Amino acid sequence: MAAGSKAERKAAIDAGAWMFNVVTSVGIIMVNKALMATHGFSFATTLTGLHFATTTLMTLVMQWLGYIQPSYLPLPELVKFVFFANLSIVGMNVSLMWNSVGFYQIAKLCIIPVLCFLEILFDKVRYSRDTKLSIMLVLVGVAVCTVTDVSVNSQGLIAAIIAVWSTALQQHYVHHLQRKYSLGSFDLLGHTAPAQAASLLILGPFVDLWLTNKRVDTFNYTVVVTFFIVLSCIIAVGTNLSQFICIGRFTAVSFQVLGHMKTILVLTLGFFFFGKEGLNFHVALGMTLAVIAMVWYGNASSKPGGKERQVYIIPSEKTQKHGILSSQSQLDQKV
Repeated sequence: MAAGSKAERKAAIDAGAWMFNVVTSVGIIMVNKALMATHGFSFATTLTGLHFATTTLMTLVMQWLGYIQPSYLPLPELVKFVFFANLSIVGMNVSLMWNSVGFYQIAKLCIIPVLCFLEILFDKVRYSRDTKLSIMLVLVGVAVCTVTDVSVNSQGLIAAIIAVWSTALQQHYVHHLQRKYSLGSFDLLGHTAPAQAASLLILGPFVDLWLTNKRVDTFNYTVVVTFFIVLSCIIAVGTNLSQFICIGRFTAVSFQVLGHMKTILVLTLGFFFFGKEGLNFHVALGMTLAVIAMVWYGNASSKPGGKERQVYIIPSEKTQKHGILSSQSQLDQKV
């Protein structure tokens, strides 16, 4: 296969992966907004447990069909991943409860700098000036169009810090595990989804009771509410899978930066379906800045030196001896 056709095929697959993630993520946000805001189902942690239970069923079907091959993931690695992932889910919900919406949005934006720090520290990634500037402009643009009132208290600040770091560690860990153990997206989901489903379905009702003072088992499950729950679970399968695909093919930082396109789409669809009273000049300006910055980031990070992993090769004793022998043979030939 020619180099040009390989590059075109990779670009098409990359675009498809991003589109898959954007469509499923925006879809599940809109469904959950209708479920929670319109129908009063506020049990977010338990709902996430149902999402992973549905994803587990999908992975079992894929294993039965032969699309997921047996793979290995050490138990300590699985436990660490599930801990970070579940702490991220609970932390984000608590942060939203204890903080204003504006500070919650600022905390979410802080995930990108933390991920950059983790990539520099653990993966030895180096960013070009244009890549850094484009990331900063994305943060500014999204902040302008999402951050309104900002108020914070000590317990809300602690919750936000825990949520940001656990989310960053979980997303960085996805890329790390796929690379270290040669796991595909389906393979990693096959290991993590059952553990997350079991833990969240056990702990979720108690966390939701603490957050909402309501019991999930006493909620009035109408036909419409049940339909939205099932629809949310079905879409969540695609969301979970596409997240692993995108982070595996790219990095967690790229996933977060370009993932803010979902924020812009959710705002746009929200104005279209739920009213246009929040659409004003500074929101439109922020959305425009963010989109321009995402295009800039995609262009800057794809250039040589835009974002690259530094590799340090330490000469071994064998290579040093080989170098000495090569030098000696060259001298012999000259003699």
